[in-house]
Amino acid sequence: MGIFTNQEKMKAYLQNKQIIGPIVFVLIQIVQVVIPIIPGGVSLLGGVVFFGPVAGFIYNYVGICIGSIINFFLARYYGRSFIFHIVSEETLNKYMKWTKNQKKFNWFFALCILAPAAPDDVLCLLAGLTEMKFWTYFWIIILCKPWTIAAYSIGLVYGANWLLKLVGK
Repeated sequence: MGIFTNQEKMKAYLQNKQIIGPIVFVLIQIVQVVIPIIPGGVSLLGGVVFFGPVAGFIYNYVGICIGSIINFFLARYYGRSFIFHIVSEETLNKYMKWTKNQKKFNWFFALCILAPAAPDDVLCLLAGLTEMKFWTYFWIIILCKPWTIAAYSIGLVYGANWLLKLVGK
């Protein structure tokens, strides 16, 4: 299973799987959002490294948006008790104060989704607990996510290149 430990082998493998490679990657992104076991930055960087900046961005965007929409519905359907399996009660309560006024929360949520450092997965779950209409949520995710994904992708690629130059590789 050298493809999991060698970047070049993984890249070659995925490029040979022109249809299944992107599908598998998008599924990994969806799972990464719904079950936060892989740091989002790692999978974002993987998309750009393995598929190039344009295709990697698209696959990252599709997977993250689908995962975010799933999170919204999971929170809406299963409620707080479900969320506590993913997020601590303390973390969730830290953001609950923003939900008192739905209109203000919608703006807060949109700004946070635009901000690269915001805890998006927690906020997507929180949005599912509010009275936010699905279509409001959907459009915020669809219109705001690309900017964060692009910022992370560019930052990670240039950061990785800078680090490699720093260590002399």
